[in-house]
Amino acid sequence: MQRRYITVDVFTDRAFGGNPLAVVLDAGGLSTAQMQAIATEFNYSETTFVLPPQNRGHDAEVRIFTPVRELPFAGHPNVGTAFVLARRSNEPWPRLLFEEKAGIVPVEIWREQGEVVGAELTAPQPLARLAKLSAEEVAACLSLTADDIKTDLHVPEAVGVGTPFVVAELHSREALRRANPDAAAFARTLPQGGAFSVYFYTRDIAAAEAGCDLQARMFMRGTGGFSEDPATGSATVAAAALLATLDPLRDGELKLTVGQGFDMGRPSILRTTVEKEGGALLNAYVGGNCVQMMEGTFNLAGEA
Repeated sequence: MQRRYITVDVFTDRAFGGNPLAVVLDAGGLSTAQMQAIATEFNYSETTFVLPPQNRGHDAEVRIFTPVRELPFAGHPNVGTAFVLARRSNEPWPRLLFEEKAGIVPVEIWREQGEVVGAELTAPQPLARLAKLSAEEVAACLSLTADDIKTDLHVPEAVGVGTPFVVAELHSREALRRANPDAAAFARTLPQGGAFSVYFYTRDIAAAEAGCDLQARMFMRGTGGFSEDPATGSATVAAAALLATLDPLRDGELKLTVGQGFDMGRPSILRTTVEKEGGALLNAYVGGNCVQMMEGTFNLAGEA
């Protein structure tokens, strides 16, 4: 059986930017082990598998795999998968509803002059604040010093809106640039609150990055050691929800434009919105543009 796939660069408006994603369109009948093997073969930060929905009121079941494990929710896989499905459809869908391990994920389709150009997801879960870490612990994970970690607004904290990440603020763009994952420190420190990865950001924006409110990076453990993610929507929207929680605004929207992947040569732009009412968070969103890259088919041994 031939199975179709499409690859797409997410959170970018140009080829070879953003975060690559593989979308397997004909995933029915694949076992979990087969999906994991296929994701390992693609070796992108994530691969999605599109299945018929269990509830006919939804548009698809989407399963998300890194090269080493399945995720309950992730950002750029939702944005990229919605982009791919909307481009292939003859229907002008305003949004899609995906069934995922973390819950139902609504994804709004972005269009310009009738063409699908991107998408924006709604976080499937409210912000969970799961564990606090010391500046020293997180600095060691990043090969930095505790003085590089900024703690006046929040200490490093494991937070999530579907998938948890340790989120930390740095004082400077220079510290963000020289961060490097330390395997021994990661092994000592993580997981914390279910978080296996560290997402860290700064408000110190370089002149060439004007237009961004934050500049961020994210380190995670992969098949061959540690890797860096060029755009992490689920961590970005969790960080935006944390910052909105700490903001004194009681009613309205807080918007952030976040750059990521710039130090990798894969610049990404992620746009977040968090709604508040009466001091409480209502919904958190993250979206961006996408570019389709490749498409093809593959066969699995033993399948007719």
